Amino acid sequence: MKPSSFSYHAPTRVEEATALLAEHGDGAKVLAGGQSLVPMLSLRLAAFEHLVDLNKVAGLSSIERSNGHLRVGAIVRQATAEHSPDVAAAAPLLARALPHIGHFQIRNRGTVGGSIAHADPASELPAVALALDATIEAAGPGGTRTIAASDFFVSTWQTALADDEILSAVQFPVWGPGSGFAVEELTRRHGDFALVGAVVGVQVSGASVTKASIGLFGVGPTPLRAADAEAALLSGVDAAEAGRIAATGISPVDDIHASGAYRTHVTAVIVRRAIEAALKEARS
Repeated sequence: MKPSSFSYHAPTRVEEATALLAEHGDGAKVLAGGQSLVPMLSLRLAAFEHLVDLNKVAGLSSIERSNGHLRVGAIVRQATAEHSPDVAAAAPLLARALPHIGHFQIRNRGTVGGSIAHADPASELPAVALALDATIEAAGPGGTRTIAASDFFVSTWQTALADDEILSAVQFPVWGPGSGFAVEELTRRHGDFALVGAVVGVQVSGASVTKASIGLFGVGPTPLRAADAEAALLSGVDAAEAGRIAATGISPVDDIHASGAYRTHVTAVIVRRAIEAALKEARS
């Protein structure tokens, strides 16, 4: 199939892009890498009268580290971030998650900001943003505001961005020494969306876990934070028990790929594996 007809806009400044969104309202959609949007348009699962392409907008493609944060611009390609030494050093969990996204052809075009703004609940990067307490920069006609990742994901494919705002950058906090990170997921084939996935970060001091973050994806309408399992890790429980606790806090639905009961069972296993891998790294 072919997409419905639309008007194409290629602004060069953030102000132009947000003005176009404000002018056209619900009839406009932002285009970044297009790896999710273009197939949906082609299959006529979505239709918009105006596409606002961000690829020529200045200032959205930088990776910068300062003040304890790694700032990743909205149209930084996933492949660029995947191979960036700055990302690997400052946000290892982001670097670990990126190779799980589709295939390298997808990552060559797909963007970090686009994946997070698309808010697919089975996608890795929204869960990474949630687990790391990332901050979303939202640019609109009135200027730029920040949104905590915990407030950003509203429902499936829905975020806290206003109709006239674009995601301009994401800031990931840099963790300190004694940290370890891991990504685990179950897919039918490499590159498929995850049936169940977990991203984990831990920080240790001696034998104690002093900081823990666990993000889940593929098991709800949004990425989920396993707060009870995090608290359990801090109290000294082992990885297996933390995995069981994480699984008790979810209610995944049945679909053509897996039942909710299966996803719940697998969550406990996936979380355990991720915690064990993260702890091994932190203690090494």
